[in-house]
Amino acid sequence: MTDHDATARTGDADATAETAPEPTRGEPHARDDREDDQPDPVVEPQAAALATTDIRRTFGEVVAVDDISIAVEPGELRAVIGPNGAGKTTLFNTIMGSLPATAGSVHLDGEDVTDRDEHERPHMGLARSFQSNELMADQSVLENVRVFVQTADRGAFSFDLFRDHRDVGRERALDLLDTVGLDADPEALAKNLSHGDQRRLGIAMALATDPEVLLLDEPTSGMSPGATRATADLVQQVQSELDLTVVLIEHDMDVVLSISDRITVLDRGSVIATGPPESIRENDAVQSAYLGGMREEL
Repeated sequence: MTDHDATARTGDADATAETAPEPTRGEPHARDDREDDQPDPVVEPQAAALATTDIRRTFGEVVAVDDISIAVEPGELRAVIGPNGAGKTTLFNTIMGSLPATAGSVHLDGEDVTDRDEHERPHMGLARSFQSNELMADQSVLENVRVFVQTADRGAFSFDLFRDHRDVGRERALDLLDTVGLDADPEALAKNLSHGDQRRLGIAMALATDPEVLLLDEPTSGMSPGATRATADLVQQVQSELDLTVVLIEHDMDVVLSISDRITVLDRGSVIATGPPESIRENDAVQSAYLGGMREEL
């Protein structure tokens, strides 16, 4: 999995660098024509479940994430939205540590984790759901989850050479599959699952580390309307039952408006608005960022 993960992260970084907007040379970042941001209710990062302070990520001269500060309260469901290339996935990658921050800081439950390695952050209560292309496609559904349960409980290299590893974490893995409502045969290969079930499997894998903060990157992408609604319900269910703080990137505005406590809107790598769904719906800066198309969509 290590080689696969490294390849995926490199691809993410390359894709972000290629799609991120080129900053205007010789001019300050264009913010004067935007409405003032609505500040997050939690001012001090030490009081937030997850906070970033002036996080910045550049690729050469390209500024992908530009001094973003957010503070997510414990138990909150925060949506992060924005046009393509706004910096959403780069922000997630920087929070998780798969991309180091160029500047700024990340706090998790009051602790500065900016310099902590990516593999340490899940053990500190931060997890991210896995996309379909990050699953162990040729392994069983159960094995995909069980490996993460074992790693969370005993460490990546704490194996007992004299015991059958298939039994380690099996019961916990089955419980997690039940939690996310994945009814497929646990012994079925992950690659044979439907797209929606693969997303559920990815969430179960993330939950194997017992996170306090869960990042979801477009959990309903590519789904039918029915599957989208079911996944939105699942996110709310998991958050409530496990008492999680959830931050999700999502393009489906019906989902965003129906399940979010607060919404943060990015454009060109910067926060242009943060607030409850009703205020975001009518925000002129948000309308402008979506080229006038969001008002009709909302």
